[in-house]
Amino acid sequence: MKKILFITITLFAISACKNNSKIDSTTAVDTKSSALTNPDKVIEKGCYTYSNNGSVVRMEVTENDNQVAGTLKIAYAEKDASTGTFIGKMNGDKLMATYTFSSEGKQSTREIAFQLNNNQLIEGYAEMDETGTTFKDATAIVYDSNMPLSKVMCSN
Repeated sequence: MKKILFITITLFAISACKNNSKIDSTTAVDTKSSALTNPDKVIEKGCYTYSNNGSVVRMEVTENDNQVAGTLKIAYAEKDASTGTFIGKMNGDKLMATYTFSSEGKQSTREIAFQLNNNQLIEGYAEMDETGTTFKDATAIVYDSNMPLSKVMCSN
């Protein structure tokens, strides 16, 4: 009698486990399909900063609707600083934007790229065209920065 009870309980437990795995796989499929219908991540409005060894990069996202826009200040240690604005779009987890800035009293424009990863922005680097203003090949951008910009409270 004890063997029959044990076998019955064991079969019931195995059956219950199989039912749970079916529910989990359905949930996983639903999550994937919703990610496919909305592939672009949203950068939160606010400030992102990196500061270390005399280098400071500060980005403030002021608009994140159809386009992403804001201000950007780059001051690498022992190099000329630049301050300006950017405007661009999200493509998945990547921000591609045009940075219009002033450095040494001269106004310039160049393309910039950042990858959004866990509330951090990682700058992307790739070979620029002859003018130094746009990436030669946007698919060759490497997001491998040693200087991740972390989400912080904005200070005025």
